[in-house]
Amino acid sequence: MLTIDPKEMPTPKLHGYLQSSVGPRPIALASTVDADGVPNVSPFSFFNLFSTNPPILIFSPSRRVRDNTIKHTLINAQLNKEVVINVVNYNMVQQTSLSSTEYAEGVNEFVKAGFTMEPSEVVKPPRVKEAPVQFECRVNDIIALGDGGGAGNLVICEVLKMHISEEILDEAGNIDQHKIDLVSRLGANWYSRSNEGLFEVEKPLTTLGIGVDAIPDFIKQSTVFSGNDMGKLGNVQALPTAEEIATFVEGSFEAKALLSADDEEKKLRRAKEYLDENEVTTAWKLLLAKAKL
Repeated sequence: MLTIDPKEMPTPKLHGYLQSSVGPRPIALASTVDADGVPNVSPFSFFNLFSTNPPILIFSPSRRVRDNTIKHTLINAQLNKEVVINVVNYNMVQQTSLSSTEYAEGVNEFVKAGFTMEPSEVVKPPRVKEAPVQFECRVNDIIALGDGGGAGNLVICEVLKMHISEEILDEAGNIDQHKIDLVSRLGANWYSRSNEGLFEVEKPLTTLGIGVDAIPDFIKQSTVFSGNDMGKLGNVQALPTAEEIATFVEGSFEAKALLSADDEEKKLRRAKEYLDENEVTTAWKLLLAKAKL
């Protein structure tokens, strides 16, 4: 058996062992606002329910392992003492992953991830409309667990209002665990879907993804693509060039046939299939070639 003394192991390596062995962990998609009222939304898997009376949720925005800096969510929670915790289901997991991209201060991750801001009733931060359950919370306390990279900060949140989508309720008015379809976090790229088991989500780029806001309207307005598809398309550093698109079309009999056909729906659905196969660049090439016709 491998035996580890945490004090003798580099923090990044220890971080990986801990995340891979303690799970699955529920995901808090936490929305806050900064001093200028700009919304921020980011996911945290160091999260759980700790009390019913009073209703208390706790999540932990850790100090970054690589450079010991703190996250915008923690800064905003310290400033305003308010947060909305949105739960994450399978239909929004790719967008949730994209929202974890470290965009610059003042950038609205709601826009970059393609989430819809829903006004809260008793706190300033907006809710994530796509989330099946949303908790408007007052921050009762923040407990720093250390001052080094990887140290957690326990944000103790008291639930003031809870919003539940009626679409996930059963006939008795209770939450149906099949309908809510929650996802949870494990180690590396692994997630767990409560209805089906393990699946992978590619981590966001270390460089910045273009974001859902940069996706052309004809794609965003199509009923073919899901929120998860938007998350994948937004998590590319740059769009393929005209030369790359032309080379792709020239070398693909299928692409030529699709682009010369009159069935627009068929073209979009083929791009959707590429996304389902995680061939995101190929999907982009087909979609952009279509847009040039």
